[in-house]
Amino acid sequence: MASGGSGGVELPRKEANVLKGHEGPVLAVRFNGDGNYCLSCGKDRTLRLWNPHRGIHIKTYKSHGREIRDVHVTSDNAKLCSCGGDRQIFYWDVSTGRVIRKFRGHDSEVNAVKFNAYDSVVVSAGYDQSVRAWDCRSQSTEPIQIIDTFQDSVMSVCLTKTEIIAGSVDGTVRTFDIRIGRELVDNLGQAVNCISLSNDGNCVLASCLDSTLRLLDRSTGELLQEYKGHTCKSYKMDCCLTNTDAHVTGGSEDGTIFFWDLVDASVVSSFKAHRSVVTSVNYHPKECCMLTSSVDGTVRVWKP
Repeated sequence: MASGGSGGVELPRKEANVLKGHEGPVLAVRFNGDGNYCLSCGKDRTLRLWNPHRGIHIKTYKSHGREIRDVHVTSDNAKLCSCGGDRQIFYWDVSTGRVIRKFRGHDSEVNAVKFNAYDSVVVSAGYDQSVRAWDCRSQSTEPIQIIDTFQDSVMSVCLTKTEIIAGSVDGTVRTFDIRIGRELVDNLGQAVNCISLSNDGNCVLASCLDSTLRLLDRSTGELLQEYKGHTCKSYKMDCCLTNTDAHVTGGSEDGTIFFWDLVDASVVSSFKAHRSVVTSVNYHPKECCMLTSSVDGTVRVWKP
């Protein structure tokens, strides 16, 4: 099924493990900070903690009342946050599996969550056209900041130490400088359903619902490159850069995974990874290893 050579660069194209346990579609999978573990979430209202390298299921977290759309873990692996159809952000203790706090305020489903660099704040993006920030150290369950300049659902959020970057169905990627309260808007003219940052922090990769990934220069907003070949029209699907920033990777609605050359946008490799829509791709922070999740109910671990 694999096609294309990668010019001597190793890419994770061999299936190393299949993580089974979710009942129904898996909506996201994320490595933890050091890449030793991963968390998945899905339609079955559960979060699952795995050792993906050994293919072992470690723990299941249950408390959400609806599907779980996103999950993120702190850098020390002690806490995690999750969000989804029940409009709340859950803040969990990883080891005990207990919910420490539930943050309420979104008027509709919540699509994405991220901890800030200090693991003290959770930022969430919702269907209610807002991005909200929540203080994990405070007993308050009210947001400490609300950004509501979007014209449509906010699908994805990325954080730097000083900025919140969010992608919306309104066709924009918006960057908010927290220190000075400035907003920069890059209008892509197509519904954005996922964004991710390059590892050097200089670029934003945006997945759009016209089956195109777009790479933007963060400092100028310039469109640097477009990546095509996959199908992305009706699902929220992750995209990311490999940990060397040499390649762009993303899934397709037919279950295929694509790798593109960052610079010339050629398809370096593509292979059938899942029986159905690929919802998530997540790259290991250091090793040549990738996780994918799918509507087919599985998480798959890929190595060279």
